[in-house]
Amino acid sequence: MPRFEITTAVAAPPQRVFAVSLEVEVHTASMAGSGERAIDGVTSGRLRLGDTVTWQARHFGLRWRMTSVISAYDPPGYFVDEQMSGPFKRWHHAHHFEPDGKGGTVMRDCVEFAAPLGPLGAIAERAVLNWYMPRLLRVRNEHVKAAAEAT
Repeated sequence: MPRFEITTAVAAPPQRVFAVSLEVEVHTASMAGSGERAIDGVTSGRLRLGDTVTWQARHFGLRWRMTSVISAYDPPGYFVDEQMSGPFKRWHHAHHFEPDGKGGTVMRDCVEFAAPLGPLGAIAERAVLNWYMPRLLRVRNEHVKAAAEAT
């Protein structure tokens, strides 16, 4: 199962970065390139423990829907979102926020995912998803960073 980790330095305190990371509007703005939007569950404001949201986006020319739940939540240290239904066999995204000792935050994303369809999914992981998913998350993190640092 593919795993990757992305670390992003943010010049804002963990409480602020944690809060911004859970804002539906920040997420949708960060994914504007794929037209991602929240279409069910919590569709605006800040997500909290147990909240679900269904995202709709266009990737690879196809429309995708994924319903995720905030399955773990310990402000301002971390939260986890997991796929309940959608395109992946498994999607587990742990968001960690640690003070950097200078008033900022080290934001660390740990993602585990698996494509469906057995051997065909494994080919898709190696050929496309292993580079596409980290790139997509880096775009999101740059947007979160800018939003958190702006206030």
